[in-house]
Amino acid sequence: MANNWNIPNWLEEEIIQRDTNCVYCRCDFTPTKVSKRTASSWEHIINDASIITRENIALCCCGCNSSKGQKKLSDWIDSKYCIEKGITRENVAEVIKTALSKGL
Repeated sequence: MANNWNIPNWLEEEIIQRDTNCVYCRCDFTPTKVSKRTASSWEHIINDASIITRENIALCCCGCNSSKGQKKLSDWIDSKYCIEKGITRENVAEVIKTALSKGL
C-alpha cells in the first residue's frame, strides 16, 4: 500500500498491525486486484490530513472510505450506508469507538 499522506514509517507500521480489517465494517482486506471495495485505504477519522496521529489515522476498506468521504464521523455512522452494512457504534473498532465518544 502506498503511503501518500506523509504518515511516518513507525506510525504506518503501528496502524497496519492494529487495523488488520476495516475499522468500520470489519471486513477482511483484499488485494485491489481481487476487489477495490474491500482493499485497504488510509482513513483520517477527522477529515484533516494534517492530523497524523494514531487516534486519527486508521485503515478501512475503500467502500467505507468512499461512503464516509468528508462527512463527520458521528453523522456518517447513522447514515443509510452504515445501516445497510450493519455498522453501528457498538461494532466498530476501538479507535472509532473512542473518536465517537469524543463527539467527532
